Amino acid sequence: MRRKEEVSAQADESYCLEKLKSIPDISVEIVFTSGGKSKLSRYRALGVQEVWFWEDGLFTLYNLGAEGYDRINRSELVPELDFELLTRCVLMNSIGDAALEFDRAIGQN
Repeated sequence: MRRKEEVSAQADESYCLEKLKSIPDISVEIVFTSGGKSKLSRYRALGVQEVWFWEDGLFTLYNLGAEGYDRINRSELVPELDFELLTRCVLMNSIGDAALEFDRAIGQN
């Protein structure tokens, strides 16, 4: 009998939307060296719907389709999330200032 190959991936952050489950809806990878996107095959095998990479001050988003991951400009799971705002806040030196800016900005919408 052949053993099923086990696949795992450890994201820097993972999020389940609506309810807690064993496979997250979104995984976030902080890329310090090349090769971050090579993990997409692992995430595909696990069935993670979206993978967001943070590299060089930018988010790159991927959504799982029938043929694998497609690069997308906006999250399909959280379409109202403003990535320009999120990027600006992530780049702030102060976590407190970033939280205030994010709260202020989303409060205006």
